Amino acid sequence: MALNIKPLSDRVLIEPVAVETKTASGIFIPDTAKEKPQKGTVVAVGNGSKDHTMTVKIGDTVLYGKYAGTELKLEGTDYLIMREDDILAII
Repeated sequence: MALNIKPLSDRVLIEPVAVETKTASGIFIPDTAKEKPQKGTVVAVGNGSKDHTMTVKIGDTVLYGKYAGTELKLEGTDYLIMREDDILAII
């Protein structure tokens, strides 16, 4: 499914991985104890700016800061939009 969104400048749209709802031993984790995901897949990339060429590309799996980016919901799916500088690593 193609998204109808194009980030501007050096911004990147990321789909976070699903949050674990159960531990390996089968115990369910309550909402209050869940960690925010810090890993996701790049789904859209801006063109960069004259001072910044983009490093990440669509499909890359990346690590980012726990509180990085702005959360948004688009077509029923949760996404994060952030500057490429907020991405810590490509894995």
